[in-house]
Amino acid sequence: MSLKSMTGFSRVEGASEGTCWYWELRSVNGRGLDIRTRLGQGMDAMDSQIRTKITKVLSRGNVNVTLSVQRTDGAMEIRLNEDALRQVFKAMERVQEMTKCAPLGVEGLLALKGVLETKEVVEDQEVVSARAAQMMETFDQALGDLVASRELEGRALLKVISDQIIEIERLVGVVSNSKSRTPEAIRARLKAQVDRLVEGNGSFDEDRLYQEVALLATRCDVEEELKRLEQHIQAARSLLSDGGPVGRKLDFLAQEFNREANTLCSKSNDGEVSQAGVALKVVIDQMREQVQNIE
Repeated sequence: MSLKSMTGFSRVEGASEGTCWYWELRSVNGRGLDIRTRLGQGMDAMDSQIRTKITKVLSRGNVNVTLSVQRTDGAMEIRLNEDALRQVFKAMERVQEMTKCAPLGVEGLLALKGVLETKEVVEDQEVVSARAAQMMETFDQALGDLVASRELEGRALLKVISDQIIEIERLVGVVSNSKSRTPEAIRARLKAQVDRLVEGNGSFDEDRLYQEVALLATRCDVEEELKRLEQHIQAARSLLSDGGPVGRKLDFLAQEFNREANTLCSKSNDGEVSQAGVALKVVIDQMREQVQNIE
């Protein structure tokens, strides 16, 4: 399965029986799958179909669905109200008798309220049903385009995150191969610290000395953190290779990366290791930002 982003967009147009429409689908990051629809008057019956179709192909993201419809053949019928017009003529005759003013022209008569009536054209139900089916066909195209858009963005994310994992692996190698971790360097550091402990104190307890040495050695040892970081690297690569909706798992793994990097930095007593540890935390933070875009 391919890796998908939660970010995508699509737009598909359609037309039938004097009506044109277009679908716009947008998706962004989300903790779960949140679908919001704006379908217009009389289109609410499509809502459940739309949600069912989206749920089958997407597992996460905030998805906004908009349907815009426009009639191109005139959805309104204009009729002349002859009864109202007759009453207007009678009134005009009376007004002329009283005022001797000129009669209204055609434009003036038609502008009078109630002379012209508009009525919405009632369509045949078969026509309405056929058009609704065509609208859903174009919705399927828009949904397919949205999925393709998310997959395209997912491929870009895969490249970015893979490069970040390579950099994490390199920095782990820097720490692992640091000269400060050689037995000689560790022995020299411990000797210097022990010398400070016993300096000027000839009666220092030997058992206490061994305890302090063991404690210092434990605090300096980052072998476990390095092993766990290596395991996390392999797990991240495996998830990226598997594809599919792995965003939550990768986000959790990024937190584990960060925890080990923090521990490594806290144990560091060498400039090279500290510098690599800080760089490691920066890359891990950048990776987590990208991971949160993955479905």
